Amino acid sequence: MSPRPKIRCAIYTRKSSDDGLDQDFNSLDAQYEACAAYIASQRHEGWKLLPGRYDDGGLSGGTLERPALQQLMAEVDAGRIDMVVVYKIDRLTRSLADFAKLVERLEQANCSFVSVTQAFNTSSSMGRLTLNVLLSFAQFEREVTAERIRDKIAASKKKGLWMGGNLPLGYDRHPDPNTRTLVVNPEEAERVRRLFTLYADLGCLRRVTEAAAREGLRSKRQVRANGTVSGDRPLSRGQIYYLLRNPVYLGKIRHKEKVWPGQHAAVIDEMLWDDVQDKLQVAANRSRRRRSEDGQTQSIANSAWLTGKLRDETDDRLTPTHTTRHRRRLRYYISNRLISGGSDPSSWRLPGPALERAVADVIVQHLKAAAAAHRVLNRPDAASGAEVNASTLNLINALRKGTGTRIAKLIETGTVQRGRIDLTLNAALLAEALTVPAADLAPSLLEVSAPFDLRRRGVEAKIIVGEPKPQPDQYLRTMLIRAHGWAKELKSGTQLSDIARRENVPGSFIRNRAQLAFLSPKIQAAILDGTQPAELSLKRLVSVTVPLDWRDQEQMFGF
Repeated sequence: MSPRPKIRCAIYTRKSSDDGLDQDFNSLDAQYEACAAYIASQRHEGWKLLPGRYDDGGLSGGTLERPALQQLMAEVDAGRIDMVVVYKIDRLTRSLADFAKLVERLEQANCSFVSVTQAFNTSSSMGRLTLNVLLSFAQFEREVTAERIRDKIAASKKKGLWMGGNLPLGYDRHPDPNTRTLVVNPEEAERVRRLFTLYADLGCLRRVTEAAAREGLRSKRQVRANGTVSGDRPLSRGQIYYLLRNPVYLGKIRHKEKVWPGQHAAVIDEMLWDDVQDKLQVAANRSRRRRSEDGQTQSIANSAWLTGKLRDETDDRLTPTHTTRHRRRLRYYISNRLISGGSDPSSWRLPGPALERAVADVIVQHLKAAAAAHRVLNRPDAASGAEVNASTLNLINALRKGTGTRIAKLIETGTVQRGRIDLTLNAALLAEALTVPAADLAPSLLEVSAPFDLRRRGVEAKIIVGEPKPQPDQYLRTMLIRAHGWAKELKSGTQLSDIARRENVPGSFIRNRAQLAFLSPKIQAAILDGTQPAELSLKRLVSVTVPLDWRDQEQMFGF
């Protein structure tokens, strides 16, 4: 009878926190002894404990980036370990996805995995199933714990407590570690006040940065727990901007988009704060000048004539911005929180020229409909009705031919929200343009509402406002006409390669686009007269397999 083969066993232990690790006998030692005893009980099966220890103290099970675990897996990959023994499954990992990766890696190295308190291993399919179930609960427990911590932080900040992070310039931690609040650092607080005063006087971040460098105003010096020192450097423009926007200096605590009264003292007064915030907002909308190709200087702010007029559904201002792509300057209106607070899926990023055209069209159509229905005046007068309608039509023509600035003057406020745009017109200016008393205007004339939507069409973002008008896609329309010509040639016996050679395009180009000639008559008619859905593009038509049945085609493309 041949002896049983030796099974080389390695023990892995882990503890999430550092608490108690400095004791002579800690949690890692307790796990190790339990696993070693289990291995000893399996000596008759050929199990043998390897001398090395793989301990990760103070490390979370939510990641595989643990030194001892990485060392253990390297030994497994090298074929020097046949069995990994742990006290509980969640000591190895709390992530179901990570566990699947580890099991696959262990199987590739012909290595098994055993939990001594749960009495099963991965050498059988039933063991793997049970492991997955238990690990799902471990991951659920970890996620619930994380949610509980996030809720605790939110509730603590709502009470005005400081919940950690990088200390802001001007404050230190409270000397009592159990008191979660900030205390003013007098010397640093003077630096903060000086920066706010500089911006209130200069109104320019670049000039404030230069003045701060001249006066030797530096960032906060911080000593980490490991003894390394950071900070104490000249303040950058970005650091100064963040400092000027930080409500902690007003004695408040910010949590995501909300601001709560803090339990620490303010270092600046509210009047100075409001002055600086107003100037920062003005600077964000300040006219930035650029030189066009013909050598004329143009104002970006002047072209963005909706500046300061529109807000989104959260009452956040839509701010003009721009980007440069392929040497072309593209203008946008975006929710202001995208500039100051990072990303937000509920925010807006609207093409500038398209939004301006849409707003102008909405106002023009509103005035036109009001004139046609005799709703310009609160009490229509037959004697003056023709004169008022004529004044309204003159205003409409002036708005169509004039600049956007004239339309902007008529807008008092506006709100853009999902599915709708609402505008309020300035009664005094509208009455002046129509040469009637403001009190005589119909209230409904001052309130403009229309459907509003933003749709993607390839890489283009298209604004749909009001009742969609027919807008032929000239490129798609031209390609449809050419497809009929190619289809006719193919039916008459012309080879596809001959058509491709004549057109100087690949054969696949002709093959993909010739199928446009076999779309349903309803789809082709819509393409020709411009009533097709806004998201229907040539790219979409040629990138999918179009069904032969016309009804299926119409359903696929939104008819």
